[in-house]
Amino acid sequence: MEDEEFKSINVIPFVDIMLVLLTIVLTTSTFMTAGLLPVELPRASEKQSESTESMIIEIDREGKIYLKSKPVNLNDLKESINSFEKTTPVTLRADRNIVLQIFVDVLDIVKKTGFEKVTLQTEVLK
Repeated sequence: MEDEEFKSINVIPFVDIMLVLLTIVLTTSTFMTAGLLPVELPRASEKQSESTESMIIEIDREGKIYLKSKPVNLNDLKESINSFEKTTPVTLRADRNIVLQIFVDVLDIVKKTGFEKVTLQTEVLK
């Protein structure tokens, strides 16, 4: 008895498995990319790419400043960021409801210390 050739392949089980795997990946990646501090980011029309090795400076709703998730004041921030190389990318995460002067003070310190790669993290405008 001869074997018949395949006329079509049933791909439905394969697609089902791939959808389950996609759901798992998307669910777990959401938890991994979330920031540690609850900061409501301002919105922008486009999402900017994030660099892998960066110094993260965060400002929460009360205006408290954090360097790599550790609280610092403006003077300590200036001293702490001097220990980083000037080519290190700096990511600023600030709550959208803060007083603008605090953000300007932090940005001024970062620029005066010589960092040129400074980005502001925002949410994508929906």
